[in-house]
Amino acid sequence: MNFGARMLKTGIAVTLALYVSSWLDLKPPVIAAIAAIFAMQPSIYRSFRYFLDQIQTNTLGAILALLGGMVFSNDPIAVGLMCIVVIMICLRLNMGDTIGLTLVTVISVMEVSGMGQWQFALNRFTLSIIGIVSAFLINVLVAPPKPLEQFKSQIEGTFSKMSLLLRTAVSDEIKEAVFRDEKRALEGSIQSLSDKYNLMEEELGKLNRPSMTTQRHLVVNKQMVTTLRKGMDVLTAIEQHYFQAERSPEIDEYFDSHLEKLIKFHEHILLKSDNKIKNNGSEATEVDAANDKFLDTMIERYQQNFGGVLRLSIVAAVMYDYGYQLERLNRLVDHVNGSSGRDKDHSKDDDSAQKLHDELQSDAEARSKRSRRSFPTWPWK
Repeated sequence: MNFGARMLKTGIAVTLALYVSSWLDLKPPVIAAIAAIFAMQPSIYRSFRYFLDQIQTNTLGAILALLGGMVFSNDPIAVGLMCIVVIMICLRLNMGDTIGLTLVTVISVMEVSGMGQWQFALNRFTLSIIGIVSAFLINVLVAPPKPLEQFKSQIEGTFSKMSLLLRTAVSDEIKEAVFRDEKRALEGSIQSLSDKYNLMEEELGKLNRPSMTTQRHLVVNKQMVTTLRKGMDVLTAIEQHYFQAERSPEIDEYFDSHLEKLIKFHEHILLKSDNKIKNNGSEATEVDAANDKFLDTMIERYQQNFGGVLRLSIVAAVMYDYGYQLERLNRLVDHVNGSSGRDKDHSKDDDSAQKLHDELQSDAEARSKRSRRSFPTWPWK
């Protein structure tokens, strides 16, 4: 288990909430500590959003609990019914994340009935706000989340895991138990990357208006995740279809060789995106041509031996898609690197971004037409 900043900040936020509650002589301070635990979020924007949502739902929950206490007292059935009502309202307001802490407020308020219920409700509400504010302040001031830096560092680790599995998948060198464990870890890493990308997009888009340069980097990062998922699809296709197909040592070498080209190209793209290697324009052209030739070869074999290479054709199609997404990623990285330090004016940025979009769209249409032209006549036609 990794010790992260969020664990540390949660402990600090709980400590701060307890100290503030004791200083203001509010009891029990454990309510503030619970609120601080719930309110610690993985990004600044989500902390701010949670803070606003929690104020609304806690206020609403406290009012409903007061009304419920006046009408039904603290009967267990009444408490349960009021919790159901509060859950329905939170979901209706699209504030599902606030349900847990709001229910704590509702139950705490409804457990007391009588003349002092208003003061008790105010006390519980204040304790909850202390915990939420403590978590928000600690999240902003102490090691604030940096999803972009975390994303970049995790990309390298995820690709390393994937490249190891891809390089040993066709050759069948890795042990099956190790392969399953590493593949499961790779799936978790890719999902974590996807979550971090969502945090980046959410934070940059909600807290301020991102520049066109930032938007370009977001597009590149999204394509990086997409490409890794395509590599994961290759592993799944190999596991499910490749070893069940009829194949020769030459076929194994052919698939392994092409997969090695794609992995190497992927590695060079990531290094280029970090400005660690020079741009090699011919490599993309060579890999693109090799990827087309690879698929055409498998289509021809499929036509000649319709039943014998069906599973291999499935694997080849997935590998081709992986190569195609790599080519798109390469063009995006080249565009971002070539645009650094230029296009300061937003109108020029918009024209540049639109031009890239049009180029990629035209390229996709050209590839589609080329594939249709090269596709052979099927035996049953």
